Amino acid sequence: MPRPAVFLDRDGTVTEEVGYVNHVDRLRLLPSSGPAIRRLNQHAVPAVLVTNQAGVARGYFPIRLIDLVHQRLAELLAAAGAHLDGLYYSPFVKGGAEPPYNVPHHWRKPETGMIEQAARDLDLDLSRSFAVGDKITDVEMIQRVGGKGIFVLTGYGKGDWEYQRHLWKSKPDFVAADLAEAVDWILREIGA
Repeated sequence: MPRPAVFLDRDGTVTEEVGYVNHVDRLRLLPSSGPAIRRLNQHAVPAVLVTNQAGVARGYFPIRLIDLVHQRLAELLAAAGAHLDGLYYSPFVKGGAEPPYNVPHHWRKPETGMIEQAARDLDLDLSRSFAVGDKITDVEMIQRVGGKGIFVLTGYGKGDWEYQRHLWKSKPDFVAADLAEAVDWILREIGA
C-alpha cells in the first residue's frame, strides 16, 4: 500500500547553501539535518532527496561530480545515524550551455517528474506526502500533486520569505526555522 514520504531539497535545506557545490569538499550538513532525517528513519517515513542541479547544464561541473557529492552526503548522514531512502536530481535547465542538459525538463522543480519517479520506485502516495525546501518551488512541486509544502528559513529561505513572499503564487502549508522544526510538524501531521 502506498505510503507518504518526505521529499527534501538538498542545498540550503539538508546541506549548507554555498552556491554551486562544484567540489565534494564544499558539501556540509546543516546541524539539524542528521538528527531530523534520523527521526524520519526511526518513524519509518521515507526520506527522499530531490534536488535541481543546473550547474551541470550551465557547464560549472561535470555530471559525475553529482554522484561523488551524493556519496559524501550518504557518508555524512551515516555518521549521524541517518540515511536517505531515495535520491533524485535534475541536471537540466533551459538555456544552459551543455547539451543534452540545456533543455526544459519535467524533472526540474517545480515540475513533478522527480517525485513521480520516486513514487513509482518506492510505492509512495504523493497526495499524503510532504516536501521541505528553502525555495517556493519545493512547495509548488508537492502542492501540484496534492501534498503539503514546508518552507524552511535556512539557505535562501529567510531572505526569500522576507523579501519575495508577496510575489508567490503558492503559500507554504508551514514555515519552519529549519529541517528539525519541519520534521516535528510533519510527524505531528501524520500522527507519528
